[in-house]
Amino acid sequence: MTENYTPPKVWTWDKENGGQWASLNRPIAGATHDKELPVGKHPYQLYSLATPNGQKVTILLEELLAAGADAEYDAWLIKIGDGDQFGSGFVEINPNSKIPALVDRSGREPVRVFESGAILMHLAEKFGMFLGDPAKRPEMLSWLFWQMGSAPYLGGGFGHFYAYAPYPMEYPINRFAMEVKRQLDVLDKHLADHQFMTGSDYTIADIAIWPWYGRTVQGQSYNAGEFLDVGIYKNVIRWAEEIGARPAVQRGRMVNKAFGEPHEQLHERHDASDFETKTQDKIGTA
Repeated sequence: MTENYTPPKVWTWDKENGGQWASLNRPIAGATHDKELPVGKHPYQLYSLATPNGQKVTILLEELLAAGADAEYDAWLIKIGDGDQFGSGFVEINPNSKIPALVDRSGREPVRVFESGAILMHLAEKFGMFLGDPAKRPEMLSWLFWQMGSAPYLGGGFGHFYAYAPYPMEYPINRFAMEVKRQLDVLDKHLADHQFMTGSDYTIADIAIWPWYGRTVQGQSYNAGEFLDVGIYKNVIRWAEEIGARPAVQRGRMVNKAFGEPHEQLHERHDASDFETKTQDKIGTA
């Protein structure tokens, strides 16, 4: 980045530009190779990776199962570092080539659902759970969509320039750090007098926000806890710890995880017993 940079009249793609994830980015859509997706025996087929967006869905599925819903699912690992999201089968269920993507096979015809917020809404409405008080539905939806609109500043903005850009760039880091701290302050002020995002009801708004902002105040995002001085957001920390202590949340975080400690990685999930028998420390494969 130079101070005298002048944008060209017509932008052209330089595939070498873009930092750690440059090889996965391109200015066109569509499949790059033929690859069918596997299909398991359960009504819900999830194709994902345990990024914050992926964790939203696996956490909800585990919460639904814990609450007694008939929400059994197969979770298949999509390795975005290998370009699995550009396979023809995945593109067929998500033309945007982003995880997570779900195929609901519980009805007469398979139904595809992509975008994490849409998947949360689809499942919560289908089972009538984690939607909270009907009178507070607009509030719940407002916070759910707040997350969908805000998190790109945390991930694609701050996270990219702080952790993944080719070299440190003062202006974008400052710009996005300011916005992330503003967002954390929004949450902190709101949670000062709310147990969860809409009061006493734990909803899909909490499930959507927690993997992004809960991880951030616990210092687990981009190793930037000290830089962002996250310890000052006491109300967000209290909320994050309460949600993180839920057994279904702890299980959901493990599903489709292909990084971190081996005992926390469950690459695929096809049965509840997999958490005890098929984590990477148990099966010992990469």
